Amino acid sequence: MASMSMSLHAVNHRLTNIPVKQLPPIASCLATSLSNCGELLSMPQNQKSKSESDNAVQVHKLMTRLASLLQDKSPEGRWTAVVLVKAVVEAGQWEILRGCEPLVRGLIAILAKPDPNSTKKMAVITLTRIFHLTYQYPTLVREITTPSLPSFITSALNLISVKPPSESIRKLKPHTPFLETVLNALGELIARHPTIFRPFSSQMHSILQAIISSTSPVFPQTVLASAERLFISLHHCAPKNTSGEEWKNACQMTIASIHGTADYVLRAVVEQWESVDPALRHASRPQDYSREVGDNGPDTLGLSSWQGLDAGVSRLVVLLQMLSTCLTTATASMVTIPVGSILDLTSRLTAVVVPSDGRSIQPNPQISRIERDHLFAELPRIHVGCMELLFNLVKTFETGAVSVTQTILEQTLWVYRAEKFSREIRVSTYDLVNTLLTRMGPSLTKPSLSSLTDPIRASCHDLLPPAHDQGASAKAASDPKGKTKSNQATANADSFLNPGLKQSRQSTASCSSTLKRAASELLAAVLMHAPTEYLSPSLRAEIDRTIILTSDKHTMLASVLNPVPAVKGRGVSASIMPFLARSFPADMEVEGLIRPRMPVLAATPGFGGYVDVEEEDEEEDEDVSAPVSRTVPATTGFLQPSSTPNLHNDLMDMDVSHKSAAAINKRSLVEDSRPRPPVPSSAEKAEPNVQSKRPRFENGLTAVSSQPSLSRASPATFTGTAAVSVPSSSTTATSAPPPRVASVNTPSTTTIGGPLSGSTVAQTTSTDIGEDDSDDDLPALNVDPDTEDEDEDETMED
Repeated sequence: MASMSMSLHAVNHRLTNIPVKQLPPIASCLATSLSNCGELLSMPQNQKSKSESDNAVQVHKLMTRLASLLQDKSPEGRWTAVVLVKAVVEAGQWEILRGCEPLVRGLIAILAKPDPNSTKKMAVITLTRIFHLTYQYPTLVREITTPSLPSFITSALNLISVKPPSESIRKLKPHTPFLETVLNALGELIARHPTIFRPFSSQMHSILQAIISSTSPVFPQTVLASAERLFISLHHCAPKNTSGEEWKNACQMTIASIHGTADYVLRAVVEQWESVDPALRHASRPQDYSREVGDNGPDTLGLSSWQGLDAGVSRLVVLLQMLSTCLTTATASMVTIPVGSILDLTSRLTAVVVPSDGRSIQPNPQISRIERDHLFAELPRIHVGCMELLFNLVKTFETGAVSVTQTILEQTLWVYRAEKFSREIRVSTYDLVNTLLTRMGPSLTKPSLSSLTDPIRASCHDLLPPAHDQGASAKAASDPKGKTKSNQATANADSFLNPGLKQSRQSTASCSSTLKRAASELLAAVLMHAPTEYLSPSLRAEIDRTIILTSDKHTMLASVLNPVPAVKGRGVSASIMPFLARSFPADMEVEGLIRPRMPVLAATPGFGGYVDVEEEDEEEDEDVSAPVSRTVPATTGFLQPSSTPNLHNDLMDMDVSHKSAAAINKRSLVEDSRPRPPVPSSAEKAEPNVQSKRPRFENGLTAVSSQPSLSRASPATFTGTAAVSVPSSSTTATSAPPPRVASVNTPSTTTIGGPLSGSTVAQTTSTDIGEDDSDDDLPALNVDPDTEDEDEDETMED
């Protein structure tokens, strides 16, 4: 807060002490400093402490100085004030807005002064920003916006037009520099304050008609787009509950105007189209074919006349763009979109294509061939506008456009096959097909997907640089005879000095960023949304080859994530994952795809989860307090079934205890309860270097190992290695690698088989090891010696 206070103090000091003529160069620096003081400017000025009182004084000093600069006599002072007012209002929010009414009046007054164009443009932008910020505060709207907005609209319209005293419409000023700024400002405010704009709707309508009806390239494309948005937004100014009907009427009039213009533009051919709307079948007006093509009267929208085929095509393109704007501009209420009329219009415009591949267009014998050829040259512009209209229609309806996607796809492919030579047609086709695949891709049939083979192959070709016959060039250069026979008059001498000039020029001409972007997105959409099993192997191979050569990560991921499914009669297709990993080894998407780190999800309750320490201790106490009987009944033997469940089928690691009740150790895992494979016989060779984990027990407790089943360990079929018997009073807990076999000699003794290593049978050991070794007892072979074994041996010796 102290740094903000110092920054604000420094700004006030520079505004006061630096001459006004020198303020414009440092205006941007001062605006940045004020933007960093947002917390201080937006703080309520309570003046409870000395620091807050000083800050309030600095803020008041700043606002007073800005109001003074807005009324300064020099244009430099007014320019600086406009820039700083916008920065202060955006940083201070409500605390500054509630006292900015004098600033608003000063900004509106600047629009009527002979200031530079940059100052007036910045004043329009600042006022628009202030009206936007006050919209969320009804009190400020009532106090600031409502009284000031009519004056702002009038001043803004005076910048771009002139209103005669005796007329209610305005005439557009020629070559005005404020046109785009004013149109954007009015378009931003009209939806939030429609009642204030209602008295000015007719004046704005006359200005917009003059802009849209201009057929010569007078206005740039950005100005036309802004005018179209504002023209569609005029339905907000309609009376209450009639804005939806007003929007629909605007759409219908635009469609009717397009049909009227197409009657003149397409007169060089005999159309085979017939409208589904009876009103349009007899709506065409008679034409004079002896005169130049053109429309002499105002059309349905009130647009002015035009003459010449170029002007007519430009009018069609502008009207198609405005119809697209109708579908993408937000409306004040729910509206009814005439989908049938739009598809009927596009069906008419796409039915006339450039003759190619044996397709013939019936010419109009009353029109000259020059006009007809001119029309064929301009048809791609019209069809690009149609595809943009269909694209916006699908984007607006999303999944609701599924019922008409097949019709749209047929119209698109009809135009593409005839005019794929045009780069704009290919870009529009790729974008539209990409949008259609995201909605209807999974429902495509094999014939429907086969119809997209040509655009898919063309997209692969557009992504790759043009191929040159280097072999033929080298052969021609090495053949002196062929060189002498060549026509020297047509040879380009510059190509010999710079051989790569022609290749680089062709590569640059054929590879544009927009075309590459559209082609790449189309391939990704085909791989992700279309049924890949319907793609022919050659087409899928070409797609993967193109993806590898272009190294497009998004498309490569789409290919890897959507492999070719297994189809009967077709071999296994290779994945391009190695190329993806090689091209993008450091990307997180590739890393997660190749080496996923998702943990193993176990269905066992409590596995891998959190265990309460207190509950674990209670279970341990219960296990320790369980009664243990150390006396073995006389009938207990190796073949006697155990009271515990049979948890192990193998006897490779078994601890024997003479207890009637088994104590379950807390460290035993749940996996130990799963069934094991059958016990191998002694004839089977044991696996080398396999060791079983040694169970650990608490002091004074031993684990009762499960007994083998009777069918698998009967004495008649038992062929394991005999072990040396041990007294029943002694107990061992020796671990050995599997497989291990146990045997008994007497009912009162229990033995554990020694390990088998290779073909050598390990010697068995006695579990009762005394200090004096006997000839009958062999020394014990400890496989895994550790301190616990020594402790257990000492315990048993005692």
